[in-house]
Amino acid sequence: MFLKYKVDIPVVPGKLVRKNRGGHTYIEYEYDRIYDPVKQYTYPKRASIGRVDPEDPTRMTPNENFLKYFPDAEIPEEIDRSDRSPYLNIGTYVVLHKLIQNCKLKEILDEYMDEKDIGFLLDLACYSIIEEKNAGQYYPDYAYEHALFTPDMKIYTDSKVSDFLHGLKPEQSVGFLNSWNKSKNKRQKIYLSYDSTNKNCQAGDIDLVEYGNAKVDAGLPIFNYSVACDSANRIPLFYELYPGSLNDVSPLICMIDKAQGYGYRNIGFILDRGYFSKKNLAYMDQNGYSFLIMVKGMKDFIRGIIEENQGGFENSRGKYVDRYDVYGTTVKRFLCEGDTKKRNFHIYYSDGKAYSEKQEIKQSIRRLKKYLDSCVGKECVLFGPEIGKYFHLNYEKDGKTLKLAEENTSAVEKELSLAGYFAIVSSDNMTAREAIELYKSRDASEKLFRSDKSYLGNKSMRVHSDEALSSKVFIQFIALILRSRIYTALKEKTEKMLKKPNYLTVPAALKELEKIVMIRQLDGVYRLDHAVTATQKIILDAFGLNEGNVRYQAKEIGNILQNQ
Repeated sequence: MFLKYKVDIPVVPGKLVRKNRGGHTYIEYEYDRIYDPVKQYTYPKRASIGRVDPEDPTRMTPNENFLKYFPDAEIPEEIDRSDRSPYLNIGTYVVLHKLIQNCKLKEILDEYMDEKDIGFLLDLACYSIIEEKNAGQYYPDYAYEHALFTPDMKIYTDSKVSDFLHGLKPEQSVGFLNSWNKSKNKRQKIYLSYDSTNKNCQAGDIDLVEYGNAKVDAGLPIFNYSVACDSANRIPLFYELYPGSLNDVSPLICMIDKAQGYGYRNIGFILDRGYFSKKNLAYMDQNGYSFLIMVKGMKDFIRGIIEENQGGFENSRGKYVDRYDVYGTTVKRFLCEGDTKKRNFHIYYSDGKAYSEKQEIKQSIRRLKKYLDSCVGKECVLFGPEIGKYFHLNYEKDGKTLKLAEENTSAVEKELSLAGYFAIVSSDNMTAREAIELYKSRDASEKLFRSDKSYLGNKSMRVHSDEALSSKVFIQFIALILRSRIYTALKEKTEKMLKKPNYLTVPAALKELEKIVMIRQLDGVYRLDHAVTATQKIILDAFGLNEGNVRYQAKEIGNILQNQ
């Protein structure tokens, strides 16, 4: 792939060869010579490093091989600003500009880096939000057709992206997190929604990358990444990286200590079932932190509590939570052996969930029965525990040939009777309604993790050093802050509308905003192409913006680009 700038053709006598192909002249570099003792002949090994500029035979457009064989060559940081698309997307820029102001990101970053780097960092974060990519080599394509936050909207090359990632210092990201959390209200109790994920990172000299318990792409080296979010305000507060070999339970204690270090005292944690352990619960009790944990309704230790309360609340209107279409009740029990105080068990039942789970159970039994029927009269291998739980197996006298498989109806009926139930455990006294409202606020953090991999392009990090990894995660965190604000604003707008339009999801809204463009006219001035549509006005209104704001920003962008 050819890069988006030109360089002087290097001077290495005897090593460069010019070859004409398809009307272009290419430069090939001889990087090795192989001697064939049989033919007594030396074969040169060459690689193409670029294409000669037809207007200047002393310069060329380099490719990626050029960076490989000439790493010390002088590379331009900035692309010629006249090389900018005549169609400039500004809709997302207008929204992101407002969100950056509201979050005071520039003011906080200004404490730790200069204006040029702040603008470039914000552009890289916005690039990952809009393009759903994190690969540095594609950033110039994005910058070519978008309004930017860099001073004078400078367009930087992909090599500048690499230099920037290696140039960010740990004290800058640490300082940002300190200032970001310092500005948060510590007086009121807040619930932190904590979750973690793993990311692939196959190459380079990175200490954190290890083989561990990958949730996807098992077998590849990974590192783990976790984020704590303010559930009420739906905004990420801080993050941490830790080695890929650690499981979900281990880092929670470190995250609790980190929350304390940021000054959070009156807090609770909303946790996924993966963080349930006696050690974690004891540590939170010891530090006076409350918690809320989801547990599966089919787990043995919760099954008995559900059975005790069955039939007592499932049709009671006083127990109905309309927003989530569930019935709920609360009882107090010890959570585990050795627990010193009783916890609040919030038991829920959902008709819709019951129907879908019953269908899954029946389909599963049907598949297993069909498989067992095909095994009758055959010498069978050892069956799994699921078959032993739901079927009585009868064998021939040899003890190996399956004779008959009969359904264990009591076991199946018991499983069907538990369909639709689930439970939440809380350390604080609260009603079933309050508990599910609080736990559902965790959806924001879960969507953050989904968006991080699916919509920010961060499933794999594509870096080769600890410095670049740390920098990329920092930029990704800035992107998460902005995308969470987009998600929250659109969700609140949707809840106010009678109908639920399909264009108020984050991907759909960004796609619609990308249609707001400026066009460079014959006089070289960028002007707004057309009026804002009705759909775009609704999306802009979710962020407190209107067509007047778009026209104002368009005029400002036009002035910046006209003065270049």
